[in-house]
Amino acid sequence: MTAAGLSLDLTLVLGGARSGKSRYAEGLVTALGGPRVYIATSQIWDEEMEERVAKHRDDRGPDWTTVEEPRDLTGALRRHAADGTGVLVDCLTLWLTNLMMAEADIGAESAALVDMLPALPGRVVLVSNEVGLGIVPDNALARRFRDHAGRLHQSIAAVAPRVVLTVAGLPMFVKGTPA
Repeated sequence: MTAAGLSLDLTLVLGGARSGKSRYAEGLVTALGGPRVYIATSQIWDEEMEERVAKHRDDRGPDWTTVEEPRDLTGALRRHAADGTGVLVDCLTLWLTNLMMAEADIGAESAALVDMLPALPGRVVLVSNEVGLGIVPDNALARRFRDHAGRLHQSIAAVAPRVVLTVAGLPMFVKGTPA
């Protein structure tokens, strides 16, 4: 329950690359009915990424409003989360990458995001890559990225009623029950 006594409809969906996490998250938002907002955190750096983004947008179809927001995730969530609306953020690890590239204060940005999540209306689904299951990265930048992602995931999981890990397209409920 939030401070206002409303039920928090927040899900963190984690998984590896091509694990089915985005498809599962899209299904959670679609099942709500009503308006659907896709907050895309990716930045287009090359032609291949541009093609990927276009394919994802085509796959979602016209029933989604796409908001491209690589850095101001808290602002985008404040603007678009609403009662009866489903908001999907894809993905937190790209958002962290963007913050690192901009040399932003990741601790402050992450804390601001986690602090505002319980107050958001509507259904919010956050997608992120689980990067902590592999070997220890061989360079400082990659280790910092892994550490930031792990801390962010733990902080969101602490406030989210549902945490789902996707493996081979299958959802595994780490916390909570299906929405």
